[in-house]
Amino acid sequence: VAPAVLVVGPANAGLFPMGNGLTRLQSRFYGDDASLAAVLARSGERLDAAAVAGLGLATMTPDDIDWDDEIRIALEERAALSPDALTGMEANHRFVGPETVETKIFGRLTAWQNWIFLRPNASGPEGALRRYGSGLRAEFDQFRV
Repeated sequence: VAPAVLVVGPANAGLFPMGNGLTRLQSRFYGDDASLAAVLARSGERLDAAAVAGLGLATMTPDDIDWDDEIRIALEERAALSPDALTGMEANHRFVGPETVETKIFGRLTAWQNWIFLRPNASGPEGALRRYGSGLRAEFDQFRV
């Protein structure tokens, strides 16, 4: 199997801006123009895992020595969170930078009001909001998401 590569191209440089006018790369490197420029300077190149990690495009790049442990830990960390809470975290991360009407409605309000607080994982009898501060672990329905 050939090693995976990543190629940054025109679509990453602004063809599809988000609701706040930023590209996804501008969002990832918000406030760090030097890192954004370094990534865009490598546009069109086939970047291996080391290059991707060095540019800050990957959250983590475990090698074959610790792969099994890193994947196990990542799965355990994820399973400890409500799938609905992850929706909120993702929505908050997606729209960094300037706040616009679009980001308020589609980035935050929709996720929180129409998804998170109305779901059993949050407000059900064993949900996170009801169990918060009780010392009891919330029970999440992993099949809802």
